[in-house]
Amino acid sequence: MTILLMLIPLSVVLLAVSIGAFVWAVRKGQFDDLDTPALDILRDDPPATPTEADDDAR
Repeated sequence: MTILLMLIPLSVVLLAVSIGAFVWAVRKGQFDDLDTPALDILRDDPPATPTEADDDAR
């Protein structure tokens, strides 16, 4: 029975920390754009422009 006296306040503290972390993440914009970063890896890089050093090497 005494374990309940220790676990209930501990669970309340963990709940408060979890809610605080969620509120912090929402305010910092962690959930603003969930689609674009996943698609960035599929995009092609723009073609590199030849430099003078590349022209001299040929």
